[in-house]
Amino acid sequence: MVSDIIVDVTPKEVSIAVMEDNVLVEFQKETRNESYAVGDIYFGKVKKLLPGLNAAFIDVGYKKEGFLHYQDLGPNFNTQQKFLKKLLSGDKKNVPYSKLSFLPELSKDGKITDVLTAGEEILVQIAKEPISTKGPRLTAELSFAGRNLVLIPFYDKVSVSTKIKSNEERVRLRQLIQSVKTKNFGVIVRTSAEGKRVAELDHELKTLQKRFDDNIVKLPKAKKLSLFYEETSRMVALLRDVLNPTFEHIYINDGDAYKSVLDYVTLISPEQKGIVKHYTGELPIFDHFAVTKQIKSSLARAVTFKNGAYLIIEHTEAMHVVDVNSGNRSGKNGNEPEEASFNVNIAAVNELARQLRLRDMGGIIVVDFIDMTDAAHRHKLFEQMTAAMSRDRARHNILPLSKFGLMQITRQRVRSVLDMDTSEKCPTCLGTGHSKPSILFTDTLEEKLDNLTNKLNMKKFKLYVHPYVYAYISRGLISMLKRWQWKYSRHMKIIPDQSLGFLEYKFYDADNNEFEVSDKLEIK
Repeated sequence: MVSDIIVDVTPKEVSIAVMEDNVLVEFQKETRNESYAVGDIYFGKVKKLLPGLNAAFIDVGYKKEGFLHYQDLGPNFNTQQKFLKKLLSGDKKNVPYSKLSFLPELSKDGKITDVLTAGEEILVQIAKEPISTKGPRLTAELSFAGRNLVLIPFYDKVSVSTKIKSNEERVRLRQLIQSVKTKNFGVIVRTSAEGKRVAELDHELKTLQKRFDDNIVKLPKAKKLSLFYEETSRMVALLRDVLNPTFEHIYINDGDAYKSVLDYVTLISPEQKGIVKHYTGELPIFDHFAVTKQIKSSLARAVTFKNGAYLIIEHTEAMHVVDVNSGNRSGKNGNEPEEASFNVNIAAVNELARQLRLRDMGGIIVVDFIDMTDAAHRHKLFEQMTAAMSRDRARHNILPLSKFGLMQITRQRVRSVLDMDTSEKCPTCLGTGHSKPSILFTDTLEEKLDNLTNKLNMKKFKLYVHPYVYAYISRGLISMLKRWQWKYSRHMKIIPDQSLGFLEYKFYDADNNEFEVSDKLEIK
């Protein structure tokens, strides 16, 4: 299997696509002004205690207060709070972190009211982003994630990923980390650490400890109710979690982002730095790598997967529901209905596993497969689903088919499900209900070009249009496109863009800023 990562950076948002054998399997999008991100640490204040839920609402400076359950305080929360209060008091006799003595651990059956009080200052970390009307889920057990290790302050144990099956390797890694880690730091050894050398793991551990040390000294001067530590960008975080030898290319269309990713890959995997490429083509990067088309076909309510069979995917507040339909597919060579149903269900499994990753569907997922009476078929379907989801990084649990033909899946929910509207505006009226004659569309574009070059004296720019429109204006030996370039500006570029509606267009300047053309230039 060959994997690629495609990164589309625009002034407003960053989109990341993960491809496996040229098939889109993961897609993440974040705007530049996201309020919360998993891994960010906030300096907050206890707003309200909820004894009935054994939890508290924490104010971190945004309109949605975070939710902190007692079980998410961590066993050494009292030690963490003691250290925090000494730092904030400005006591020069404060004990260094490495010499800190731990207080007794919290009871697993304790009460939130015995530990926290309203108005108390506290450090919390985002565990889950806000979903629907809910605020972020918080944890007070802080962690700093790396490529192979996760550092946990105010802890002193070493844990090894259960996905590392070799007992000898588990013992080696545990003993190795125990010998090099600093006192009062806990470490979780990730699956990617399997087979890694001592020097590499020791270097990463020291880097994570330095990240903690550099930030903790800033705490006395930190503003209340503010972001205290910002996790790496989603782009770098994704690379940290998924990068492996199967990746052949990482394409990025932005120079600054390219340098950032190149530096990061050089740091964590120097032998792979050559796979990072700066895309400079004229076509939008997602169009060039056929990502746009896959997004539109894969994120709709109905998803066709093989020979006319399709999935219907519905998202509700409580759960996600998937219905498997055979469509116009029929069994070959007169196969029995049972065999035909089994074949459709097996074909649906791989697409369903891809959809869970692609949409980042979390919580409860109920799948209504086509009914089968053969117990062997039902068992094989369960095994196939388990195997198909083995590549999914999110924690999940799959139950066998019920007597009603339903399969229940729970999947780790960290952020809101990706629910994109793949429909397009009406190609004639662009959603307004009124339109000019389409035959005059090229006249409208030419008026814009004339205004832009002759009145506003702008000679270097890009015009994005729908591929059908581009094909129309560029046809012939002396095309309309050639005539416009001779008449108005040889430096203008007209580029097809699959994300645009049929009669939609966009202008961009030399710095890639979108603008409107009227009597004056207006940057969007």
